[in-house]
Amino acid sequence: MIKKIVGLTLMTILFLTSCESKKETKSEDVKKERKEQSILPFTADMAETSVIYEVNVRQFSPEGTFAAVTKEISNIKKLGVKILWIMPIYPIGEENRKEGLGSYYSIKDYRGINPEFGTAEDFKKLVDEAHKNGIYVILDWVANHTAWDHPWVKQHPDWYEQDKNGKMHSPYDWSDVVALNFDNKEMRKQMIADMKYWLDDFKIDGFRCDMAHEVPTDFWNEAKPQLANGREIFMLGETEKPDLLANNAFDAAYGWEIHHIMNDIAKGKKNVSAIDAYMDSIPKKWQADDYKLLFTSNHDENSWAGTEYERMGDAVETFAALTYTLPGIPLIYNGQEEDFNRRLKFFVKDSIDRNPTSKMRGVYEKLGELKITNEAFNGAKKAASYERLKTSDDKSILAFKRQKNTTEAYFIANFTKTNKEITVPINGVYKNFMNNEDVTFDATTKLKLKPWEYLILVQKKK
Repeated sequence: MIKKIVGLTLMTILFLTSCESKKETKSEDVKKERKEQSILPFTADMAETSVIYEVNVRQFSPEGTFAAVTKEISNIKKLGVKILWIMPIYPIGEENRKEGLGSYYSIKDYRGINPEFGTAEDFKKLVDEAHKNGIYVILDWVANHTAWDHPWVKQHPDWYEQDKNGKMHSPYDWSDVVALNFDNKEMRKQMIADMKYWLDDFKIDGFRCDMAHEVPTDFWNEAKPQLANGREIFMLGETEKPDLLANNAFDAAYGWEIHHIMNDIAKGKKNVSAIDAYMDSIPKKWQADDYKLLFTSNHDENSWAGTEYERMGDAVETFAALTYTLPGIPLIYNGQEEDFNRRLKFFVKDSIDRNPTSKMRGVYEKLGELKITNEAFNGAKKAASYERLKTSDDKSILAFKRQKNTTEAYFIANFTKTNKEITVPINGVYKNFMNNEDVTFDATTKLKLKPWEYLILVQKKK
């Protein structure tokens, strides 16, 4: 009898030990899974060192799917990317469709997934993989209009703008979409609920808002606190209206003005004085903690105005470097890292060509490292200071100092098609960040710069 009791006791202990072991293993697995999936909540400070990468899912790969993007997340991370902007992923309207597969910005269902790209689960996997790699995800949101066959058109015609005859209309000449009526409070309420859906169910981290200035400012002011709900989200507005940032509805605006200045300088229509005038105007128009998205290309520019090579020629790398060194947050449009020099078709399938010998991939990786590691190039709400330096030829040469705390750095560039020899008021020995060579300056140094040549000078490590 005693033997039986002992045997049963041993079996019980073994069983309980086994269960406890399995429980601990399962608990460890859960912790491991959470750790793999975790990412710190977004804060404004994280934008200081951020690079944004814009993904055009349809054209990103031959497959044109979420899964294809997910496979490339680790390579995107190597570019120094911290924010992934996904162009619209919603079902595309069929009524009055432009051509082919239609425009991503003609949205048939704000909560739907375009089957062309995959499933909701595929998108969740994309977001999870981005988060595992320390990358935040923002979705393109199109608030100004919907497709003509969006259910709201028939269910709630009063949610749309109407003329005196009660007819709905398209904004501009965009015949595939119909303008929404932001005087309607019920429409606003549903719009905000649909935005919250992506934040809550898919764990995205914010939005890039298309044509944000076409939507009443008070809508964004109403929406932001409801969307954030006690946390911080990243809001990028396609706008150059300062009042959209005044109440923190948006974190960043578009740098269209400086973008067009860069194009004009590359074409010889303007000189460096235009950049100086732009930088001088910022404190007069914007609040101290406002900042811009800086870019040499994006989906609109590439398809409609031309590639950066068409617009900027041999100055492409120099202007790319400028977008990383000026106060602001830089953008890479998918394909730029591949030296891709072709306009992507907008309404039909037209994949990026991958280039294993790409020059710009190495450039963007190096610039990404600069943005992440050097606080003198912080560019958001707590941006490093910007100080224009006088040179012996200020119409041709842009030279400036950036500084934050005790970290300082310099940018010098020849923005012309001719060789220049100039002096610049920098003294000391610095590291040329792009090639790791030492450069010594004093008041008498004659600096020779080739056409479009630039230097990024950082402090030598002691």
